Amino acid sequence: MTTDAWGITDGFHDLAGEWHPTSDEARAAIRASMGEAVAAPAARVVREGAADEIDGAAELTLEDGSVLRVTDRLPPDLPPGYHRLRGLRDDHQVTLIVAPHRCHLPDGLRLWGWAAQLYAARSRESWGIGDLADLRRLAQWSSTLGAGMLLINPLAAPTPAAPLQPSPYYPSSRRFRNPLFLRVEEVPGAERARIDLERLAEAGRALNDTRRIDRDAVWKLKSEALERLWSAFTGDERLERYRREQGQALREFATFCVLAERHGAGWQRWPEHYRRPSSPGVTSFAAEHEHRVAFHEWLQWCLDEQLARAAPALRLMQDLPIGVDPGGADAWAWQDVLTTEASVGAPPDRYNADGQDWGLPPFVPHRLAADGYAPFIQTIRAALRHAGGLRIDHVMGLFRLFWVPKGRTPHHGAYVRYPADDLLAIVALESQRARAVVVGEDLGTVEAGVRERLAEHAVLSYRVVLFEPNPPAQYPELSLAAVTTHDLPTIAGIWTGADLEAQTAMGRAPSRAAYEEMRHRLRVTAGLPDDAPVTDLIERVHARLGEAPSRIVTATLDDALAVAERPNMPGTVDEWPNWSLALPEPLEAIEQAALPRTIARALAPGR
Repeated sequence: MTTDAWGITDGFHDLAGEWHPTSDEARAAIRASMGEAVAAPAARVVREGAADEIDGAAELTLEDGSVLRVTDRLPPDLPPGYHRLRGLRDDHQVTLIVAPHRCHLPDGLRLWGWAAQLYAARSRESWGIGDLADLRRLAQWSSTLGAGMLLINPLAAPTPAAPLQPSPYYPSSRRFRNPLFLRVEEVPGAERARIDLERLAEAGRALNDTRRIDRDAVWKLKSEALERLWSAFTGDERLERYRREQGQALREFATFCVLAERHGAGWQRWPEHYRRPSSPGVTSFAAEHEHRVAFHEWLQWCLDEQLARAAPALRLMQDLPIGVDPGGADAWAWQDVLTTEASVGAPPDRYNADGQDWGLPPFVPHRLAADGYAPFIQTIRAALRHAGGLRIDHVMGLFRLFWVPKGRTPHHGAYVRYPADDLLAIVALESQRARAVVVGEDLGTVEAGVRERLAEHAVLSYRVVLFEPNPPAQYPELSLAAVTTHDLPTIAGIWTGADLEAQTAMGRAPSRAAYEEMRHRLRVTAGLPDDAPVTDLIERVHARLGEAPSRIVTATLDDALAVAERPNMPGTVDEWPNWSLALPEPLEAIEQAALPRTIARALAPGR
């Protein structure tokens, strides 16, 4: 495979090994979406202990403020971090990123844990959606079962405009969080205002009566309650410290939220003087709406405080979406680094003959490098805040992404290469600083050599029973093992045929051969006949999963309750309640249920 000067590859091999060449039409469309050439990279990445050559004499300013004079070579004992290197001959400056060789992965680490959609994990005190207090409760209960980790869906912020985006993988911002996850009763001042909030709380808890999560209804109640609490808020030094720490990024995000409240979702449709965060119009708007901007900053601080209270109970593994909403806050802030003239997707394969277009704008590789990788660094760091682990969705995107030109289908897409060495180095640096384990979701079309490179960096692979031809006992040690994922059917959905029936009822044409293959893998893994009760199958499959030598194994809460519906049906919009089905039982009942305890006993030995 060859790559041109813009990172566009000449083709790819699919899952079956068939070669698909990049068409001239696709290459031209992708090249046009990238825009003009930009300046040289503004960052240089070196590995810890290296004594790389430099051009002549330079001044090196370390993160701690100390200044070194270096000539011809970098010192081999530079500390990991983000430093500034200035050439004395030409005064050219770059960010010097000194990174460790591997991500954080303690020797002997072996954990099991639940994979949970937080919005679905409601308690009886929830206001129609699982929240951060529910996360704390879930973590505390899981730890009593011997779990060492809790993998949760992205908590990323949507654009605050109705209808709220349900998908956690289509966020407005990957750097900030969704206020829907706030437990109102734990927001500062709520205890004093309890009588005033009781009516709203009762209405919120009434939303638990249906499994379908109505985010707009939840936000209507929570926003009214939060605005009351904000109006009575008298200040807190912790908020001021958080503001200073988050800096301009928080200010821009909060300003975006207020603009979206006034002008709707999609900054491309706003009045022209609001379309760039650095414009005088935006500066004036923020000043005129200072109180409302401060409200959104306060919401993010409240979220940060509540997440921090949930984190000590158990190692939380955050989930990083592959991209952002093109009309959202991050795309608004970084519109010069990404392109909205193409989107990220997946080529056609045996499970999806049409391929996939996820509608997420990709970073343009040379623009990202010219910005010193700042957007990528901020994104990884934010995802690791209060986390002991990070799952990188579609980790192959660190190496290459499948671009679909605007107005075309995935059949007319192509892969674009990224600076994987630099991106992996940044992930390793942030992982070590956060002392967080990194897992790469490497399912689908994976080019040769990628899994080996990830293993060298101590990024765990993803091994899923429904896809793996070998039994769990033969999975690699450097992996996270699971039965299914949020994009695949649940065990009950496959075994009972409910998932296939649901797709057929929607008018879709799922691959029955692929379904039979997944069902066969469950049957072989469990060693049970076709007519075995689904709960027996769930127990036996997880018993086999527990035999995996993988550093981490996970079970979904959906399987622990024998839920037939999957969280997400790829390729659908309104046909399926994607990301909007709560678990059929509240946390209080789940804590007393038998099947979760049986699964825990199967996974806990040796972990």
